[in-house]
Amino acid sequence: MAVLPYKDKTEGKKEQVSEMFDNISKNYDLLNRVLSGGIDIYWRRKAMSLLKKAQPKLILDIATGTGDLAIEANKQLNPDKIIGVDISEGMLKYGREKMEKLGLSDKIELKMGDSEKLLFDDNTFDAVIVSFGVRNFEDLEKGLTDMCRVTKEGGTCVVIELSTPKSFPMKQLYGFYSTKILPLIGKLISKDNAAYTYLPESVKAFPDGDNFLAIFEKAGFKHAFCKALTFGICSIYVGTK
Repeated sequence: MAVLPYKDKTEGKKEQVSEMFDNISKNYDLLNRVLSGGIDIYWRRKAMSLLKKAQPKLILDIATGTGDLAIEANKQLNPDKIIGVDISEGMLKYGREKMEKLGLSDKIELKMGDSEKLLFDDNTFDAVIVSFGVRNFEDLEKGLTDMCRVTKEGGTCVVIELSTPKSFPMKQLYGFYSTKILPLIGKLISKDNAAYTYLPESVKAFPDGDNFLAIFEKAGFKHAFCKALTFGICSIYVGTK
């Protein structure tokens, strides 16, 4: 059964996720820094460093949000172009403002896009990247398969996603923080109670680790591996087409 942000509404997951991100877009960057203690910056930096050897020139950033991963990719990899897609116009609005301030509007293009129905030709991108987005897909395998479709032969896909720590005491500490503290802070800052109740629920329901790698490979990516960070709170998945 799909985990939904707004359990009292009848819309599907995709529509609800879009509405949720529109609602929290104004405070999204602040919440990311506060809720992760700023460590989300390190996670993105580490993930993009894994692409340095591949030297991708054209990159697609899925579920780009306000563009943090695209900015990090540009800083480390200096590609010719990054296209970021997202289903939330609210997030894209703040992302475009950020690109304007940084002088990156020509280099990083942010546009509306559904990760499960990407409007790009087969074999277009040298690399496809996504941070904290695949957990929100309505159909995970369908989304990953379409990401593989638009990746060039020999191209790389890098996925950053939250995961559930498995070892004592981090498992217990993270469980307490994610279910008791995180929703409270999220509600106070974002004024959207559902959004930060949904977050720990969606992490718990997500098939992380080897389970994700099995779906990743089924979608068409080869030589896939997982790199756990920060005691297993975050995982980086890498695969090639």
